[in-house]
Amino acid sequence: MFTAIIFLIVISILIFVHEAGHFFAARKAGMKVEEFGFGFPPRLWGFKRKGTIYSINWIPFGGFVRIKGEDGDDRSEPDSFTAKGFWSRLGVILAGVLMNFILAAVLLMLGNALGLRIGVFDEAVASRARDLKVQVLEVSADSPAQTAGLQVLDEIKGLKSNGKLQSVLAPKDVQDFVGAHKGEEVSVVVRRGNQETELPITLRKDPPAGQGSMGISMALTGVVSYPWYESLWRGVEDAFSLTVATVNGYWMLIKTLVTEGHLLAEVSGPIGIARLTGQAAQVGIPYLIQFVAMISVNLAVLNAVPFPALDGGRALLLIIEKFRGAPLNRKVEGTINAVGFLALIALMVFITAKDIGRFF
Repeated sequence: MFTAIIFLIVISILIFVHEAGHFFAARKAGMKVEEFGFGFPPRLWGFKRKGTIYSINWIPFGGFVRIKGEDGDDRSEPDSFTAKGFWSRLGVILAGVLMNFILAAVLLMLGNALGLRIGVFDEAVASRARDLKVQVLEVSADSPAQTAGLQVLDEIKGLKSNGKLQSVLAPKDVQDFVGAHKGEEVSVVVRRGNQETELPITLRKDPPAGQGSMGISMALTGVVSYPWYESLWRGVEDAFSLTVATVNGYWMLIKTLVTEGHLLAEVSGPIGIARLTGQAAQVGIPYLIQFVAMISVNLAVLNAVPFPALDGGRALLLIIEKFRGAPLNRKVEGTINAVGFLALIALMVFITAKDIGRFF
């Protein structure tokens, strides 16, 4: 229940911010907004104010802003989307992407002021970091770590063999211990939130290529905070860095799928993201802030992709119209967006089914 509530709050904020970008940009450009909807139809509830319907719809994973004339009608009406100039329309289309980036930057500003947990990879960071921990960053599928129940963000406190406990202060302590006990059953002492538990695990003698005997990736992390005035520019810088890393990550994912025929990493849908949101919230507010910022940047990057029904796809069609010097055929444009929307829904259903399979 806790995870579901946190996830609904987070997804509501992300959708609201994205659609608010379209809404306010349209209003600023003098366009009439006919509906501001949370979720996709059919409509569950709504009310009308100053000519705009504000609605809550049955399919919760998304949202929309319906602007007068965006389907090509009402070209002669001064308050319609199609009556406005190229730059006004492009600004409205991309405003949601910009708002998701701004949200991430604001969250990271707050996080830098409160203190964010980051990887400690050099002396400069180590000198400022506090509350150092060795944490799990990734758990490989079908690995001993996954079987034992290790989770992302778990803190590794110690390792046990034959009742003898070895404390863990750095990733090398884990690597040395695992190297000395391959093929043996040992125990991992982990801290998850406010609870400490001991998990039995049988280490592999011959792990698959690219994986260790335990099947985890880990890092030394610490909390680093900055004065409020420094956290402002650091939040923007971190948002840019996160955006670049996200773009590179998606590029490698697509490249590997095309060239090698498989995904480089697991892809999560709403259920997977909900579980990770719950885990982040249980570990602490700074983790949740970082995680929501990461999701917001992912939404910005995905929506900027020039795929039908996404903001990037709509922007591409508008640019094509600009170069043609004439509007695109309404039926063709509508068909392209409809096919793109159905493809996205099918992809979401497929990924959600995989999430359910992993969950059980």
